[in-house]
Amino acid sequence: QVQLVESGGGLVQPGGSLRLSCAASGNIFSINIMGWFRQAPGKQRELVAQITNLGSTTYADSVKGRFTISRDNAKNTVYLQMNGLKPEDTAIYSCKLTAGGDGVAYWGQGTQVTVSS
Repeated sequence: QVQLVESGGGLVQPGGSLRLSCAASGNIFSINIMGWFRQAPGKQRELVAQITNLGSTTYADSVKGRFTISRDNAKNTVYLQMNGLKPEDTAIYSCKLTAGGDGVAYWGQGTQVTVSS
C-alpha cells in the first residue's frame, strides 16, 4: 500500500503564489508517475500536471508558463509551484501516484486552494 499526504494549500490573492507538496510513503515502485489533479465546484476533475520518475512533465494548457511540477525521488515527494494564480485556479488539488509495475493508482485526500481578493 501507498499513502499520499498533500500540504501547502490555502487562500491567496490573484497574482499570488503557492507551493503544494505531496509526500508518498509505503511500498513505492521506483517506476511511477505522480501528478496533480484539481476539481472545482460544479466541474469535472482535471489533470493539472504530471511527472514521471525520470522527470518528463506534462501540463494542462491552462497552467503552462505559470505552474511547475517537480519531484524529489529520494524523498518520494512531488511539488507543484503555482505562480500568477487566477480565481479560476480555485479548486481542491489532489495528488495521484500511478505505479509502473501494476498500474495501481493511489490518491491523496486533497488540499484546498482558493484564489480570491
